Order: sequence, then C-alpha cells, then structure tokens
Amino acid sequence: MSERNNFIDYIRIFARSGHGGAGAKHFMRNKLTAMGGPDGGDGGRGGHIILRGNSNLWTLLHLRYFKNVLAENGENGSKNNCTGRDGKDIIIEVPLGTIARDEETGKKEAEILEDGQEIIWMRGGRGGLGNSNFATPTNQVPEHAQPGEPGVEGWKNIELKVLADVGLVGFPNAGKSTLLSVITAAKPKIANYAFTTLIPQLGMVEYRDSKSFCVADLPGIIEGAAEGKGLGHRFLRHIERNAVLLFLIPADSVDHRKEFEILKNELASYNPEMLQKDFVIAISKSDMLDQELKDAISKELPGNIPHLFISSVTNQGLMPLKDLLWETLNKKE
Repeated sequence: MSERNNFIDYIRIFARSGHGGAGAKHFMRNKLTAMGGPDGGDGGRGGHIILRGNSNLWTLLHLRYFKNVLAENGENGSKNNCTGRDGKDIIIEVPLGTIARDEETGKKEAEILEDGQEIIWMRGGRGGLGNSNFATPTNQVPEHAQPGEPGVEGWKNIELKVLADVGLVGFPNAGKSTLLSVITAAKPKIANYAFTTLIPQLGMVEYRDSKSFCVADLPGIIEGAAEGKGLGHRFLRHIERNAVLLFLIPADSVDHRKEFEILKNELASYNPEMLQKDFVIAISKSDMLDQELKDAISKELPGNIPHLFISSVTNQGLMPLKDLLWETLNKKE
C-alpha cells in the first residue's frame, strides 16, 4: 500500500446506537398464586457508540472498512421482575485530534483531544419500564408496560486534525520535508517537484535536556487554497491545531515579503483565528546567501515576526531555530 493511502484523515460511516428493550407486561402466576400482582421487568438499555482517544494512532486507516456501526439492542424485560440485559457498547478508538460530525447538519458532536478520553457519541435508547412500575393502590393490575426508546442513527463523518506543536507552512518545494528529515526522526518523501507532500508528516524534535516537541510538515499551500484549489481545505484543517506556525520561505524566492503575505492571507481567509497563533519565519536554502543578501532579505520581512536563516543541507541555523521554537511554544506557561 502506498504511503499516501496509509494516511486516512476522513471517514464516512453509517452509525446506529442500540434500541432499548421493551418492558414486560406480566403477572405473577404459580401453583401457590393464581392471581398475583404485576411482575414485569424493565427492558435493558441499548448499546452506546463511544469514541475513545488513543495516542498510538496517527490515522483513521483502521476505520476504512468500518462502514456500518450498529450497536446491540437492549434485551426485553421478563417475568419475575427480571431486567433485560443492556446492549453491548461499541468503542471506536481514534487518534487524538479527531472530530465527529453529523453529515446532514454538519454539527460537531464530539472531539477527542486526550489519550484514554471517552465520549458517548451516540446514546443507546433507554429500556422501557415493566408493568410492575405502574401498580398503584387504585390500579393494582396495570396492563401497561413501556416500549424501549429507539436508538439514534444517521450518516456521520469522522475527521482528523493533526495535533502538533509546530506546523510547517510554505509553498510547495520550499524545503519543508528536507527540514523535517534533518531536525526529526521522520522520513518524509523528498523530491524536487511541487506537492511531494500529499499528507501531513509528523516528527518529534529532540531538544536539549531530553525535552522534545512535535512538528508537522503539512501539504504545500498555494494561492487559492482557501477556495479549495490545490489540496485546499484538506490541508488547511490540519493547521488549526498547531500552536506555532513556522513559515518556510526559500532564499531564492523572487519576493520574500510577498510570499509570506500570500501564505498569511490564505490562512486568514480560511479561518481568521489562524492569525492569533505565534508566527516564526525561516529563510531556507540560506547556504547560498552572503551577509549582504541576508541583510537585504531581513529588511523585506515584517519587523514584528522573528526570523532566522537556515540551511537543512549544511545544518546552518538549525539549533537557533529549535531554541526559538521552544521559547515560542513555552512563553505562555
């Protein structure tokens, strides 16, 4: 299976929680009791559909063939006040950063952010009460028992937004994959053509004193991505969760300031809240620059955003970059 197919960040499923079991309508009858009182038991609860966070998962690949998720119905109540068995719950393990939505309304129904976090996504129907619950001094032989409540059903969308501390943002071929391969243990596919990265690549950056942080190389953005051109929204939704955005602009760019503004505008038109994040600019492929050119590029860039000159080939500026990212990530704590 190709690398591209291994990363699944969107799944459509049909899901139905279990129906509640019906309460029993029954009267006690045995050889000692010819006309006993009501003893119908309650119905069992229908099975829930539960989402559980699992930090060892990075993709929704394991759910690819999970098209119909049908929880078990609750058992009907029976005589002797016996309550029916509850339907078995279905637990769906998902990576952190998973969001579940109703397809028809688009409403967000659940969001998983922590390992082991469990959310009852679709509740099973309650079991109906048996007729023993309805006996009163004036009505000692109730003929009434409740049916169980139906479960809920519908087409659902499960989507993954990658959880990483730092998101790498840049035009295709800006050198993001190369940088990731040098500063982390990730092994992204690297080639000299646009859109090499079709899926988010994640890597842990080992920092000083055994500290580390997570970097995601996100698919290359192009002008018009917010309208859905290129990889469009599919790419942009992964950036929403990154605390720091590292803009990678190649040294050989025609206009460094303009390239940064285009990238920033794409993010803003998709979601203005993106502009609240911390930005860092790295000028990649800087081994080809002398000090005079670096000074000229520095004057082009916005003064209020920290920038560095780096080279993934010669390792120039990589430790200062890690220092700057770590400081930016931890400044609010």
